[in-house]
Amino acid sequence: MNRIVKFTIIAAAVATLTACTGRVENKQKDCSYDYLLHPAVSISKWIGGCGPTDN
Repeated sequence: MNRIVKFTIIAAAVATLTACTGRVENKQKDCSYDYLLHPAVSISKWIGGCGPTDN
């Protein structure tokens, strides 16, 4: 019974977090990257895959 409760809580948390996705594009609309929770924690943003998105 305890496993079912833990699984339900984890499943609800994952379902909630997966709704926090999005896409950021630069002003020229020639490059974009997707993020899971917040644009600042995107791996593409960290490595500079698109360059500055505010230009």
